[in-house]
Amino acid sequence: MIDEFQHNEETMSQTKFNVRKVAVLGAGVMGAQIAAHLVNAKVPTILFDLPAKEGNKNGIVLKALDGLKKLKPSPLSNKDAVAYIEPANYEDHLHLLKDCDLVIEAIAERMDWKADLYHKVAPHLGEHTIFATNTSGLSINKLAESCPDSVRPRFCGVHFFNPPRYMHLVEIIPCVTSDAGMLDNLERFLVSTLGKGVVRAKDTPNFVANRIGVFSMLATIANAEKFGIRFDIVDDLTGPRLGRPKSATFRTADVVGLDTFAHVVKTMDDTLPGDPWHGLFKSPEWLQKLIAAGALGAKTKVGIYKKDGKKMFVLDAASGEYVGGGQKGDDAVKDILKIADPAEKFRQLRASEHPQAQFLWACFRDVFHYISFHLADIANCARDVDFAIRWGFGWSVGPFETWQAAGWQQVAQWIDEDIKAGKALSGAALPAWALQADRAGVHFADGSYNAAGQNLVGRSTLDVYQRHLAPARVLGEVAAPLGETVFENDGVRAFTTGDDILVVSFKSKAHAIGPDVITGLNTALDIAEQRFKGLVIWQTEEPFSVGADLQSMLPAFMTGDWAAIDATVRRFQETSMRLRYSQVPTVAATQGYVFGGGCEFAMHCDKTVAALESYVGLVEVGVGLLPGGGGCKEFALRAAQEAKGDVLAALKDYFMAIATAKVATSGQEAQEIGFFRKGDPVVFNAYELLYVAKQQALAMAESGYRPPLKVKGFPVAGRSGAASIKGSLINMLEGNFISQHDFFIASQIADVMTGGDVEAGTLVNEQWILDLERKAFMTLLQNSKTQDRIANMLTTGKPLRN
Repeated sequence: MIDEFQHNEETMSQTKFNVRKVAVLGAGVMGAQIAAHLVNAKVPTILFDLPAKEGNKNGIVLKALDGLKKLKPSPLSNKDAVAYIEPANYEDHLHLLKDCDLVIEAIAERMDWKADLYHKVAPHLGEHTIFATNTSGLSINKLAESCPDSVRPRFCGVHFFNPPRYMHLVEIIPCVTSDAGMLDNLERFLVSTLGKGVVRAKDTPNFVANRIGVFSMLATIANAEKFGIRFDIVDDLTGPRLGRPKSATFRTADVVGLDTFAHVVKTMDDTLPGDPWHGLFKSPEWLQKLIAAGALGAKTKVGIYKKDGKKMFVLDAASGEYVGGGQKGDDAVKDILKIADPAEKFRQLRASEHPQAQFLWACFRDVFHYISFHLADIANCARDVDFAIRWGFGWSVGPFETWQAAGWQQVAQWIDEDIKAGKALSGAALPAWALQADRAGVHFADGSYNAAGQNLVGRSTLDVYQRHLAPARVLGEVAAPLGETVFENDGVRAFTTGDDILVVSFKSKAHAIGPDVITGLNTALDIAEQRFKGLVIWQTEEPFSVGADLQSMLPAFMTGDWAAIDATVRRFQETSMRLRYSQVPTVAATQGYVFGGGCEFAMHCDKTVAALESYVGLVEVGVGLLPGGGGCKEFALRAAQEAKGDVLAALKDYFMAIATAKVATSGQEAQEIGFFRKGDPVVFNAYELLYVAKQQALAMAESGYRPPLKVKGFPVAGRSGAASIKGSLINMLEGNFISQHDFFIASQIADVMTGGDVEAGTLVNEQWILDLERKAFMTLLQNSKTQDRIANMLTTGKPLRN
């Protein structure tokens, strides 16, 4: 019996991979931020660098850690995380490596420097330590040669994208000696613990995302020159209008760093001499001049773009001078880009004689040409290409998906014609598979096309992906609605996946909460109490909710039907309270914006399971209102429960969170501020959100869930507390930090959160505060300055300060 137990224990120790501690070698930009994201995920991390020549020998690392605190957007998801990065240097601390389950090398992209470091650290690695190099394009097999034979099975490439906290993509690049089980363990850790989307890449220069993404930028630059398109117009046309980031093309180069961009291009130039597009792999002369002048982009505050006061200037490549920026694409071309049907959009782009339309078609054509030609060489299937570009470069749709949506055969024919006419950037022929007469695309229900094996490759069967109940999909995959619909109206869909949990998803734009959502959510609660063990609010995509649907209030607002609006607000409050006191456990699964009423619903659920990238706030002051769905009440109640004899002291931070529309920039920070409860799960991979939320609901149900007992009475700060808060507000008003209307709004918030015109310490119930909250909401709504703020937000999408 004992022998059997020992055998089972040994088997488990061989198969389960626990990451107790990680070391990162190199405290540069990437190394420090990788370390930051590791401690965000509560993984103790040692950050190494060279010993400083003067002062504290860990000085280089300490300076990097100080720099992490200043970066925006922050690489740290909570203010305490950086304390869990242990500084170290190669001279004194290499013995610490033996206790690390994973070591990530992230020094400069120099083969010789990396090789030297491997010789130094290899003797100190633990027997089972995974050793990974973070590189954007160096050969993993070549680097592996610098490792001892005993380390090579545990060595591979891992390519984080910058900034590591926010970019979803991580590429894993095996070398020929990499152990398959090791790679699986690393993928599990990256996916579930760090929340990444993993693509396994072949060991080719720049791997998948950079190889194609940088080629796309080079093709855009070449075609901009060919068709005479200004850089700012290029960025206007190749950003959000194409479903790509606002930084588009040239701003992206500035953000990345022109020297970094040039380095990646040089890697392609040096390592891809046989590529048919090799002549394109050169930094343009204007780029070389900028780098020589130290104009490296955002980090030097001047690059392709430069700002002078409030004016933005852009480089004119022909003259080498800066000219006034901000020019937009031609309206006729922008109208083509608005066409919903991809096939018609591409037809018009190709047929148009406008240089900007010809430029756009050429950019698409050359990328399609490149990815089809190189698919067999660089990726295991077309899906990996699309995910790599979506996750690594921020495109909403991958290049193969774009081609397939526009009609594969027609687009392939156009590309082939352009190649033969000498219009393409290379004369290389399209591969035969791309021109097959019956080809409908590369993504199908059974998998995505693998050009090397000429077969379809299905999704990974690795166990970690079983937690992805609604995984990322590419065009052509089966994407039927998740689960079996139990109830549906115009506002929500409630469904089940067969595990006794009812899941509710909002159908409204940006998941705003209007009458249909409120009615639907209440019906779902009725059904859940009758037939299910719990209820989860989860959205099929970001955001969780932008809050109340002000647009739905417009008819009553325009006619002055205040009674109808009051009834709507009351119904909103009642729904929040139903979430709190339902007969089944309620869980909010949040990601993206969790604003206003969405935040209030989450605050009233029994638990919140938050994706790390949840941005949470009661932001109603931006439209001249206060939280009217129970947010003020909830903070007043929490302050009373947390107070140690001084309710006002406990209340002040909560008051400021509402009065300043403070937004938490992570699920962890939302707990620190108090929007979410400490100890509620924070999930790093948003694709695991629904799974974890349902497990939490089931666990509560199986534990004999009973709703919380209604609070009989809790103490408030009273009129004296409100007076104290208003005294501080007067100082802000007199110092011109807030406007008169800001003062009025904040005073209303103070009156509500302190319990109204009562003595300090008076016991009130939740309904008392809810009534005050609703009354103050209506008072503000009928104020002309608030009405101006609402109108401005609805028409411009931006807050008005008045």
